Amino acid sequence: LQLFLLSSLWLLAAPPASSIFQRPTGSPAPPHLQYLLEPLHTTVHTQRGATATLPCVLRALPSNYRVKWSKVEPANYRENVIIITNGLYHKNYGPLSPRVRLRHSHRYDASLTITDVALEDEGRYRCQLVNGLEDESVSLTLHLEGVVFPYQPSNGRYKFNYHEAKRACEQQDSRLATYQQLYKAWTEGLDWCNAGWILDGTVHYPIINSREPCGGRLLLPGVRSYGARDKQKDRFDAFCFTSALQGSQVYFIRGHLNFKEAGQACRNHGAAIAKVGQLYSAWKFSQLDRCDGGWLADGSVRYPITTPRQRCGGLPDPGVRSFGFPSKEMRTYGTYCFTGK
Repeated sequence: LQLFLLSSLWLLAAPPASSIFQRPTGSPAPPHLQYLLEPLHTTVHTQRGATATLPCVLRALPSNYRVKWSKVEPANYRENVIIITNGLYHKNYGPLSPRVRLRHSHRYDASLTITDVALEDEGRYRCQLVNGLEDESVSLTLHLEGVVFPYQPSNGRYKFNYHEAKRACEQQDSRLATYQQLYKAWTEGLDWCNAGWILDGTVHYPIINSREPCGGRLLLPGVRSYGARDKQKDRFDAFCFTSALQGSQVYFIRGHLNFKEAGQACRNHGAAIAKVGQLYSAWKFSQLDRCDGGWLADGSVRYPITTPRQRCGGLPDPGVRSFGFPSKEMRTYGTYCFTGK
């Protein structure tokens, strides 16, 4: 027993190597689960800032086993190990390490609990039982309800390489969208003619209404693709994804403020000037609806419309309208402020 515990501790302490999470073409299907229970639901829905648990329960405890949790990252299609346990001891790995633990509500429970869920936590996870030649696993998806929005900088369209697009989204309280998130946004009405980077390094643009400047009238609606591009040299816009944050609020302060005064007005209320992702989130999830243009943290001026009407831009669909990036000295607009954790 002492030898087994020592060897198990050595296995847990050994740093895991990343591996390609992909079954080779033509390889046999995974064997029928012998020790792991099939989860009742393979998708767990949660909110940013919440605590979420991905279920993984054993029906029996084999000898000399380990359970390994990992996450598939769409940016590189690799499997990154999160936690390994032998039922007695466990070890955490990677950037998720401070926010993950095993639920362990009983001796057969190897479920993974993630606290303070972040945007980058969304995605596909795997719970793998490592038991010699009888390895088996279950896959689960952590899903955040969110909104995708196109983003370009103040100096015009097609200015970002991949890394700049990634950083720009993060600066606006969002992250580069996955293809699944962009596709879902298209099914919900996102129509945008400018191509943008997404998380896996490919470039796309979603079209609802086929038209000449956007691939022509003869092409069917869809998510048009430029495929994988050079992440350093090629330049496009970005498609960002954000989600509601528990306990946060975006509100408008009326006034004729320049950009500097707008930021100070928010700080005077114990808040910060809102970022673009925060305004989109408030529009999508709090139904924020105002005809008033307001400054945002990136120097743009926008306003959210949930009930389209003639005197609020005149467009027939809901959305976040933009006045672009006016001179920061202009005293024409109010400001949108953000409070949250």
